[in-house]
Amino acid sequence: MERLAGRIILLWGWRRALTAFLAGAFAVLGQAPYDFFAACFVSFPVLVWLLDGAAVSGPAGLLRRLAPAFAVGWWFGFGYFLGGLWWIGSALLVEADSFAWALPLAVIGIPALMAFFYGFAVALARLFWSNNIGRIAALAFGFGISEWLRMVLFTGFPWAAIGYAAMPVPMLMQSVSAVGLIGMNALAVFVFAMPALLAGNRGARLGLALAVLIVAAHVAFGYWRLSAPLGPPERTLAVRIVQPSISMNEKWDAAVQDRVFGSIVELSAGPPQDASFKPQFILWPETSVPFLFTDRPDALAALGQMLSDGQVLIAGAVRSEGAGGKEGTRYYNSVVAIDEGGEIVDAVDKIHLVPFGEYLPFADWLGRLGLEKLVAGPMDFTAGASRHPITLPGDIRALPFICYEIIFPDLVAVDVGSTDIIVNVTNDAWFGDTPGPYQHFRQAQVRAVETGLPLVRAANTGVSGVIDQRGRVVDALAIDVRGVVDVTIPFHDPDTMTRFPFRLIGVGILLGFAAFAFGAKLRQRLRAN
Repeated sequence: MERLAGRIILLWGWRRALTAFLAGAFAVLGQAPYDFFAACFVSFPVLVWLLDGAAVSGPAGLLRRLAPAFAVGWWFGFGYFLGGLWWIGSALLVEADSFAWALPLAVIGIPALMAFFYGFAVALARLFWSNNIGRIAALAFGFGISEWLRMVLFTGFPWAAIGYAAMPVPMLMQSVSAVGLIGMNALAVFVFAMPALLAGNRGARLGLALAVLIVAAHVAFGYWRLSAPLGPPERTLAVRIVQPSISMNEKWDAAVQDRVFGSIVELSAGPPQDASFKPQFILWPETSVPFLFTDRPDALAALGQMLSDGQVLIAGAVRSEGAGGKEGTRYYNSVVAIDEGGEIVDAVDKIHLVPFGEYLPFADWLGRLGLEKLVAGPMDFTAGASRHPITLPGDIRALPFICYEIIFPDLVAVDVGSTDIIVNVTNDAWFGDTPGPYQHFRQAQVRAVETGLPLVRAANTGVSGVIDQRGRVVDALAIDVRGVVDVTIPFHDPDTMTRFPFRLIGVGILLGFAAFAFGAKLRQRLRAN
């Protein structure tokens, strides 16, 4: 191990960059659908050894001293995000004639920009670097800060955060209810990087003991929480989730919109496998209605005929407001609730829109340069103003999140206090059968664990399903399968753990690693003097 570490430390030039790139790309195997978290126990020790050799000779200013570390982190991040986000380019191929030119921007440009976060993480860690276990704490702190910044800067995009690699199954997801994703990211890096200590004797025993202790607590807490009984349900809700599997080539084609709409209605009205099952709540995916209801009142009448007494349909649909005038018509990516009378009784608009997908940032300026949205779609969307629960039969309060809104822990957590169930609708058909839809579903699972609420999810081409309040998949449909999921969801008392201030605990973990790293650095300096 010492010989391997020594060779990596001494790498220079393109060999150092390539090694960092490959280490980052290999770490992607820890994410869904691969879930090979052992890859991270290779990638992060390699990163530590690369940083051990990231130094400049002679006197230098702060930026020059940090530049080699930043470069290592950037190449590591570029490999990680290129290997983890390449599937974004699939959306540009839906209308390849118009958008194929932008494929390099999506497949290479986005990972190159995201890599700056990991470059920053590593440079920050290098400030506290030492020659013992303290450097592992420094790396955990740096990545913890960087992953938090990915949640909030430039509208946020915390996709494939490192912490998800430590949560491949429900038993290993439960810790997030106590420490949040911020804490999980830092703890995961701390444990994944610990084998780097095997290349020397300084702090190896302490470090490995701490790693074993954290892993043991992680597993034990998950086992205990999943084993704890939920108690008898207070209420139940019979749910039908519809996965129509509509091709993106047909989704906005006016010539086939009646057939598309009719196929979804047919699925929704089909008989259940269990003759005694009667859905109270039917859920359609994001933008599943292929036209504006204001243009097709007959469609609402057809839905009224489909729905029986007491049933409610929540459907993803485009909603419009205004007509003409200075501002013109505004379009919203929404979910609408429709009752048995064929009336829209409630609606919630998407608040967190996808830049360059649902709208063009700095539209006036970029429009003059000839730029437009980089994915196909019928119109630009306007962000909604607020989110509120939709009342379902039995006074069940359902809080909807549209598409990738579900990947933001704070966005989900802020509104769930008066909610009984989380609803997530999406259209991952943009990305085909790639890792993207599986990673999206995994992040929805983790949101259920964090909030202690069951979650129902309808995706156009999958993955659609029902997740219980502890992240277990009750039932689901695979990618590209056309069908329905019928499940009766029980509602129990909220989990006590979800009332913990896990954001504060996560921040406390970050501060603890920072103090550990700073103390180790200070001690090393004092010894040197």
